[in-house]
Amino acid sequence: MAVWYLPDDLPGETIAMEFRVLRYFLTVVREGTITGAARALHVTQPTLSRQLMELEEELGRTLFLRSNHAITLTPEGMLFRKRAEEIMAMVRKTESEFQATGERIGGAVHIGGGETDAMKLVAEIMREIRDEYPGIHFHVHSGNAVEVTERLDKGLLDFGVLIQPVNIDRYESVALPVKDVWGVVVRRDHPLAGRGTVTAADLSGEPLICSRQVVQAETGKNPCMEWFGRDWDGQNIVATYNLIFNAALLVEAGVGCAIAIDKLLNVTGSGNLCFLPLRPRLESGLDVVWKKSQVFSPASRIFLERIRRRFVSEISTGGGDAEPR
Repeated sequence: MAVWYLPDDLPGETIAMEFRVLRYFLTVVREGTITGAARALHVTQPTLSRQLMELEEELGRTLFLRSNHAITLTPEGMLFRKRAEEIMAMVRKTESEFQATGERIGGAVHIGGGETDAMKLVAEIMREIRDEYPGIHFHVHSGNAVEVTERLDKGLLDFGVLIQPVNIDRYESVALPVKDVWGVVVRRDHPLAGRGTVTAADLSGEPLICSRQVVQAETGKNPCMEWFGRDWDGQNIVATYNLIFNAALLVEAGVGCAIAIDKLLNVTGSGNLCFLPLRPRLESGLDVVWKKSQVFSPASRIFLERIRRRFVSEISTGGGDAEPR
């Protein structure tokens, strides 16, 4: 019988439970009604209702608020859904890895990363691997460093592509031979748009839209904060973002100017936005990271070998500043 164990951050004693019950729970959440979930699962409605009641009794918590037409999750139910989704994702990932241990190399590689032009380098390696091993598939999760490292630590990702500043001491890593350039995204009708670069003085008093990774990083260990210097605490930060697309919409709407990295938005031609590099120039390094002592599937091992072969070798050839850590 396949079982799972209740995570420590959920209240109650450690509880073993079948994966089947998790699947029932998540189907009810997805369908929104017991009737719809029972139909999707091909079980009777009384059977499903009984399983859910037994689940709540075992946890000692109410997960659903029931009405005549629909169900909604309690706060405990929302936390349980998050953990259940993580557990089932790990189950699917593990099944994929074991299915790929035969003679034909296949399986999935899970990679997370922030929005950066450097992902082109990783994409080239993906294409090369796909050409040689068509049974290998890639799943890419976009998110900031906090989201990516959280999923790495839980085993939901095999690799992360992280944009500095971020502490990577607890991971194995290979630095990529490129750097991202920081600047500000403004509307073309903004007074700063006519300048080739912008300084901290130029941004004084401007409403700013900043990456949460920048805002939440520790003072003194953050190049972006250090670039602003003493002026950082006085900046007018009106909004934060984790991915640039929505930040660009805020800029277009006139909410403010977005501090961002280059080459993520189309700022050419007749577009309404433009990108202005910071002066003095501010750059961030990038690293491919993975958990220390990680056990890799055959597919993930091939990806890691290609990453090391491509980027570590560039140290000796002079092709970049990549180095293993």
